[in-house]
Amino acid sequence: MLKFKKEPIKNGKLWIIFGVLFLLSVPWYLPVGSYKPLILGIPYWGWIVILVSLAFSATITYAIKYLWITEEDPNMKEEEK
Repeated sequence: MLKFKKEPIKNGKLWIIFGVLFLLSVPWYLPVGSYKPLILGIPYWGWIVILVSLAFSATITYAIKYLWITEEDPNMKEEEK
């Protein structure tokens, strides 16, 4: 018998991580008009947005790879699907 995992949409921890990453992706928490220091020509808040975007992508990749049900149990009834 196959061991099934929950669907990602039903995973509360995943939604909390998405929420935190979403809040961090918008630099509303930084001082108004701040753009220095520049790192490789990009303001520091730009680097924050890039890093959070990469973390968001990695989280989605993890959810798809490890949390998504990709196989069906042949013994599962139609109404349970």
